Amino acid sequence: MTLTLTSPAFSDHADIPAEHTCDGPGTPPPLEWRDAPAATRSFALIVDDPDAPDPKAPKRTFVHWVAYDIPASATRVDGGRREGVNDTKHRGYSGPCPPVGKHRYFFKLYALDTELGDLGQPTKADLERAMTGHVLDKAELVGTYAHH
Repeated sequence: MTLTLTSPAFSDHADIPAEHTCDGPGTPPPLEWRDAPAATRSFALIVDDPDAPDPKAPKRTFVHWVAYDIPASATRVDGGRREGVNDTKHRGYSGPCPPVGKHRYFFKLYALDTELGDLGQPTKADLERAMTGHVLDKAELVGTYAHH
């Protein structure tokens, strides 16, 4: 059994509904998972876009969401998590808003063998450093979006 990440809002490699982007209210899409390893103590989530600013000439990976210490008992993202800082310099989720073309958004869920505790306002890089050596399994879901 491997960790599996899905969303009731969109299927893998399909378009993310506008309500979860800058063309709508920008609420985080619902995410659900199953088959986490028995030794899981917490989950972490990173959402990023490797196609910024233009998929034809990507220059950087833009981070949309950093969340961690999601309880081991959780099977979806709702309450009970610590959030880091995304590349808009805000905590929490920042919806897709690509300037050019259709971008890919990678939703990456990590099952960890520990709780990380308060990391302050971690960036993606800070969280990846903190997770080193603690990742039991990883699941990925990709959504796409083009600004309308």
